Amino acid sequence: MPTFWLVVLLLALSAAGFYLGRSRALRTAGGDARDLHSLPSYYGYHVALAAFVPAIAVLAVWLLAQPLIIENRVSNLIPAEAVPENTTIGLVMSDVRRVAEGLDLAVEQGLLTRREARDAAGGQDLRALMGEVGVALGSDVRPEVLSAAQSYRNLSHTGKTAMTVVVALLALGGFVWAYGRTHKDFRARNVVERGVLALLILAASLAALTTVGIVLSMLFETKNFFGLHSWTDFFFGSTWAPNFRGGSDLSILPLLWGTLYISFIALLVAVPVGLFAAIYLSEYASGTVRSFAKPLLEILAGIPTIVYGLFALLTVGPALANLFAKGGLLGVEWMAGATSVLTAGLVMGVMLIPFVSSLSDDIINAVPQALRDGSLGLGATKSETVRQVVMPAALPGIVGAVLLAASRAIGETMIVVMGAGAIAKFSANPLESMTTITTRIVSQLTGDTDFASPETLVAFALGLTLFVLTLGLNVLALYIVRKYREQYE
Repeated sequence: MPTFWLVVLLLALSAAGFYLGRSRALRTAGGDARDLHSLPSYYGYHVALAAFVPAIAVLAVWLLAQPLIIENRVSNLIPAEAVPENTTIGLVMSDVRRVAEGLDLAVEQGLLTRREARDAAGGQDLRALMGEVGVALGSDVRPEVLSAAQSYRNLSHTGKTAMTVVVALLALGGFVWAYGRTHKDFRARNVVERGVLALLILAASLAALTTVGIVLSMLFETKNFFGLHSWTDFFFGSTWAPNFRGGSDLSILPLLWGTLYISFIALLVAVPVGLFAAIYLSEYASGTVRSFAKPLLEILAGIPTIVYGLFALLTVGPALANLFAKGGLLGVEWMAGATSVLTAGLVMGVMLIPFVSSLSDDIINAVPQALRDGSLGLGATKSETVRQVVMPAALPGIVGAVLLAASRAIGETMIVVMGAGAIAKFSANPLESMTTITTRIVSQLTGDTDFASPETLVAFALGLTLFVLTLGLNVLALYIVRKYREQYE
């Protein structure tokens, strides 16, 4: 049974459980809800949750674990001599999955029976069949790959059948168990509330568990990288020159320089504009203007970064090239193309404006009105009150907002890919192309990669370093806000 219809079945069983559980509770009370320990709906929720929650949890775990188990079992069936030179087992498994997918499509479209798919032969006939169902193969299908694909397909079908049976039996078992417990004296409210509390605790724990999982995955792969590549070259070298044929120079410093340089220019744009916009909206704008301008400003935060990247590539970059390139308005070739640090920094700064303005506006509005009234009562002007009273009181929060915006800038990818170029180097010229850590992570993990080479594993070392950098900025922002925040009665 397809997973979608299995989930629909669980939802239908839960809905039926709610109705039948509620009806049974009322029936045992003679139709009088006042004789029930809990409200009738709690009895329905008890049956519905017992039928749905354990089954959907097992389904989720099964869907995550089954591909990993099958991949491991099938990869062990492929002999080492069947893996060509300059090819990894991962690439062979890609062919295995494609062939298995093609056999399934051929069965669905009636081109093969299930028996024929199980006994299919390799060679050009199979390649023709794969082409007919729209599955592209890079080369002739070797017998080992075909055998592994058939095993992969059989294990997948067996696993899916077993999953359907186990999940259905678990849902029915939960339904029968909860329905049998339902009577007028059953403390349904207590059980349901404890169950919902457990679900809320689980949901609250997911973020922390996900963070721990991400860090551990990067940590283990980074350890593998430093087992193949010198950590001194990574942290203290001066050249970034990956070469998948060997002999790579993999230093983070040129990438870190580009990351910080572009982020610095972005903050030069975002902080003044965002801060001045926040001051105007909170201190000078009328209610009508504020109700119109603030949502309009925050629309910038909802624009996808790929759109900002296109804006950098098609509008800002050519405009700067027209100004600074040879034959431009200034007549001097200071800029070789449309991609540069300045291009990415300007567009990223525009993207960060709502982050700075919204946070700063909330912080400025949190300053008590009594401080403003006291300053104005002593004879200070509006601008003097803003400069000498409001801004010093809001300064710790504003600094925290700027640091959070810096973290956002450091982690940006699409704007840099399309606006800054892909050259890793040290340069102070903002009109030259550079790249950042995030773009190199994408580049190193794009395509068919061998996760046993330092050129691929370096992406995890870069990611872990970037994680530590942004985490440090966030911790610093929280420290500043908490240490220097003004407390008012």
